[in-house]
Order: sequence, then structure tokens, then C-alpha cells
Amino acid sequence: MSDTGYLHSFPAIRGVQAGRVFYVAMCPMRIVPKIFIFNEEEVPPELRAQRILNRARIPEIASYLVENPNNYILSALTASVDGAKVTFQPYIDSGPVSNMGILSVPMEVNILINDGQHRRAAIEEALKENPMLGQDNIPVLFFIDAGLIRSQQMFADLNKYAVRPSYSLGTLYDHRDASSELARYLANTCVPFIGLTEMEKSTISNRSTKLFTLSGIKHASRALLRKTNADKISDQEKNIAREFWDAVAEHIPDWKLVREKKVATADLRQNFIHAHGVALHALGLLGADLLADRPKDWKKRLQKLSKIDWSRSNAQLWEGRAMVHGRISKATTNVILTSNLIKRYIDLPLKPEEAELEKGASK
Repeated sequence: MSDTGYLHSFPAIRGVQAGRVFYVAMCPMRIVPKIFIFNEEEVPPELRAQRILNRARIPEIASYLVENPNNYILSALTASVDGAKVTFQPYIDSGPVSNMGILSVPMEVNILINDGQHRRAAIEEALKENPMLGQDNIPVLFFIDAGLIRSQQMFADLNKYAVRPSYSLGTLYDHRDASSELARYLANTCVPFIGLTEMEKSTISNRSTKLFTLSGIKHASRALLRKTNADKISDQEKNIAREFWDAVAEHIPDWKLVREKKVATADLRQNFIHAHGVALHALGLLGADLLADRPKDWKKRLQKLSKIDWSRSNAQLWEGRAMVHGRISKATTNVILTSNLIKRYIDLPLKPEEAELEKGASK
């Protein structure tokens, strides 16, 4: 590779996937930290193309490189580059060798990593201890960039069959899945979710100011609309879901107090069932039956939610349902049993299988 002048030039092979041209190139590791960028942590996850760095992983990978300079393996980086400014000069104009040549990328062009940001950061750290590693190469798959949505979809696809990112982050970046689109829509339009949704993590830390997770909204809303992963969701159904969650919020006053910053989210999670995913999912389950059985007066039925004692301290009410031995449980059985209890309060009959589960719970 030559990096003189205003271009980075890579020996590369040209190929096609799904009708899109891509290039496989060999890149000296010494320039990896200089030319490959990743979105910084302060950028909101919805405006990034991959997860934030897990700093704890970097020293482990860097040590692996430094301690095994003659016996390490690094898989390829995957990156997006602006195709309008990239040129490819084949060695020969025709025949199989015409797909081999030099890929030239202007130095001012951002090359955004879609997969491999931890490897990139580890290479940077390893080079500080052993600069000789900079003479080695790492393969890079260059895809022609088609904007943020395409880059986010690449992230979701690349990680779908590998070690998965958090379910919330996968939901945020997956533009193929209708349920993920629904969750993003609700997080940005529903009164109880706006500003209180953890978009990146599927669990909420004690210090977080968020109350719901994007994955929790997805699970609950899919239950509400009785959808599977493969189902499409119409605009009308999206509006029904938004209307339902807005109506639920009207009768859980604590959610409003959090929005108004009169109560800390950590206090709510510590003291109340309704601040956890099991309750949200249970509300989605009963909502599906409520909308089907009471299409005209379902909002009126939801008024009775305000009569429920959501306190975790009320073990007689919640133990064996939303809680197991005092700990919140999101297991399917606990979600259904929690839904059954809420149905009792809003005078909604149990389905046969739900009634059967109640018999087992009472033993």
C-alpha cells in the first residue's frame, strides 16, 4: 500500500453481494487507527452505526496481540466508505484478473467501521507496546456506503448470526423488522416512553434516568398486537398501540411523576412492579384481549388500573407472579400470572389456559 499524496491505495479484490459492489483489501495495521473511525460515545445510539466500545474488552485483545506476535489471528474488519469518491483500477481490463487491482480512497474520506471496532481499538493499543505489529496486515471488507440506515442495517445483519449485541440495540438498528420499527415509533411518540426509554441496553442500571427499555417496549407491544417476528404492522396498528400505551399511562400516576422529575426512576424500580418489564409485558398481553373483547369501552376499563397496589412490598399480591422469592421475574409464566392479576382488577375474564395456570399457581 502507498499512502503518499492524497490517497490511500490498497491492493484489493472486487466482488458483488446482493447486487452491491464490495472490495476485499489488505491493510497494514500501522494505519488502522488513523483511517478507520467509529462513532464516539457521546453520539446518541440512534445516530450511530454500531454499539459503543466496551472498554473492558480492549486490553484483553491488545494483550493477545502483544503476547502472540507470531501466532495470532484477527478476522476482517468491515467498513463503509463513500463510493462517490472511491476508485478501483484493475490490473487487467478483462478476464478473471479484472477484479483484482488497486482501490484508492481519498485521505479526507471517512471510513466507518461497521464491524470490528473493538479490534481496531485493540490494534491501536497493541501498537504502542509493539510497533513491529504495524508491519502486519489485516483484511478489510469495504462496502460502498448508502447512508446511516444502511450502515445500521449492516450492523444488525452482521451481528445477527454472531455474538449478539443487546436486544435493545439490535431493535434500534434493525430496519427490516416491523416489530423493531414499532418499538422505535412508540419510544418517540408515546407519552410514557418519550425521553424515558433506554435505547441501547436491555437492562437498566440503578443510576439510569430511564424507566423502560426499547426491547421491553418491543416485547410488550408485539404481545398487544399479537404479532410474530415475521408479521407486518400497519400504520393503523401502530396508532392503536400508541393510543393504548398513552391510555395506560393516564392511570399509572407514578409514570407521570417520573416524567415531571418529581420521582427518581431508581426509586420507582426499587419500590414498584409497574417500573419493570414484566408489568409492561403483562399489560400488553391483557391489552390484546381487552381490545378484542371490549372494542368500544376498553379505555374506560383501564381506569381501574389506578386501583392496583403496585408496591413490591405487597408480597401477598405479587409473590409468585411478578416476583419469585422477592426478585422480579420476567419468565413467561410470571408474565402471564401478572397479566391474570391485572385482568382481575379490570374485570376481564381469563382464557381457559390462563385459568388453568392459576390452578397450578395456587397449589
